[in-house]
Amino acid sequence: MENILTTKDLCKKFKKQNANNNISITVRKNSIYGLLGPNGAGKSTLLKMITGMINPSSGEIYFNGKNWNRKDLENIGALIETPPIYENLTAFENLKVRALLYNLPNSRIKEVLEIVELTNTGKKKTGQFSMGMKQRLGIAMALLNNPTLLILDEPTNGLDPIGIQDLRELILSFPQNDITVILSSHILSEVKQIADDIGIIANGMLWYEDSIHKNEDLESLFMEVVRKSGAYNG
Repeated sequence: MENILTTKDLCKKFKKQNANNNISITVRKNSIYGLLGPNGAGKSTLLKMITGMINPSSGEIYFNGKNWNRKDLENIGALIETPPIYENLTAFENLKVRALLYNLPNSRIKEVLEIVELTNTGKKKTGQFSMGMKQRLGIAMALLNNPTLLILDEPTNGLDPIGIQDLRELILSFPQNDITVILSSHILSEVKQIADDIGIIANGMLWYEDSIHKNEDLESLFMEVVRKSGAYNG
């Protein structure tokens, strides 16, 4: 299977601290890649470099086999941290703000609202949305520009079991529609249900990368890798 994204020896240094240190990951096209690690491991820093939010200190990012440049952001959608929602606007109006930046028609707004199942929210202000609805709206925003790579940073944070299940089904549908997903999470059970491949980051370094094996005990593997990294001494 061909790769959509690879990084080579990617580093990010903030003053004297290495947030990411020589990270080399490989993400296969039309797959779901689970990026695992304890809080503060460096997952968000890596995703922010891939999405152009921060610049690497050193190393390379390759998108579709070529050196990453800012034009590639036209093909990358991202939901990192909390969705950038105007709570006094409806779901449609929030998407319209972004659609104007991309010069996209209203028909595309309706398409993404259907994908995330928010077509029936009408004139309801997003400030009245549940956490799950806000997350789905954030994903709709990330999908507006028809990306081939979708990056989701801890998308199930704060969701109830029904919201998590709805989001799981939505994420699983993306590779069938030619959208590759990088999913950052520390909820191992969730990643095991949906990811094809995983990478485990601890102390700013990649310690493990492989496909998920059917009968693998992901929790034991994760704890073994994190302990080996020295990030956990319990």
